[in-house]
Amino acid sequence: MLKAELRTQSPKKIKTYPPPPSARAKCPEPLVTFAASQISLLDPRGSRTRLFSKTNPDSARVGDILLVRFKSGDPFAGVCINIRRRGVDTSILLRAQLTRIGTEIWVKVYSPTVVGIEVVQRAEKRARRARLYYMRKPKHDRGNLSGIVDAYIRTRNLLGRGSVGSSQGRGANAGKKDGTKS
Repeated sequence: MLKAELRTQSPKKIKTYPPPPSARAKCPEPLVTFAASQISLLDPRGSRTRLFSKTNPDSARVGDILLVRFKSGDPFAGVCINIRRRGVDTSILLRAQLTRIGTEIWVKVYSPTVVGIEVVQRAEKRARRARLYYMRKPKHDRGNLSGIVDAYIRTRNLLGRGSVGSSQGRGANAGKKDGTKS
């Protein structure tokens, strides 16, 4: 009797649902789009991206002297020894001498604490290495870069000032506003 009942009953229909929409169709490369959105947030004008792009002929290269300005107000200038191009995590290794002690610092290019990066002096010749770790040896060390950086800042300030009779200068009223006493 059990077999006869099974034969007479029609099979139950199972509900089938369409597959959920594919995330791959909506965003085929999620990591690439996320990295691009982060770079656009951290570098809206694209100046840092252009400065460290491989395709840009005027980009910063290994061997150049770079000046990095931080939010804390302390600028750091050094010879670029290494460039790590890793998207948002792009960083540079700078070497300088502070009080006759060789100092190296890794700087994240897109870090919010970095206000600006400038090329002070280009390398005379193209470096034949991607990483100039031999600059750590006394024979190749560039030494104190403060003279080169100071000359660069002076020329940049002269060019940026525009008019000769501006409020900045060496006079007794240098930096004071008109009609105010301090």
